[in-house]
Amino acid sequence: MSDQRRPGRYPAEMRERAVRMVLDHQHEYGSQWEAICSVAEKLGPTPETVRKWVRRAEIDGGRRSGPTSDDLAELKRLKRENAELRRANDILKAASAFFGAELDRQSQT
Repeated sequence: MSDQRRPGRYPAEMRERAVRMVLDHQHEYGSQWEAICSVAEKLGPTPETVRKWVRRAEIDGGRRSGPTSDDLAELKRLKRENAELRRANDILKAASAFFGAELDRQSQT
């Protein structure tokens, strides 16, 4: 996972351990969900939290399709940059209109 992410309620070591436990022991259970529930019960987070960690690890590891954590971080950065550029462009347009009107007034006098 990317270091740029906001730290969650659980430490990264716990997330990594939970994912590793699910992936290493899922063959001992009837389904991956049963393994997730078992690991969640042992470590403390909810099963849904562990499921999300496992899905993210599977995507980042290439075992499941979807955007990786790095892709999502890059997309977020680009969206933020795009919004900033749009704001700057709006400011420049407003300033241009203001100064254009000011020049028109000065040339008419």
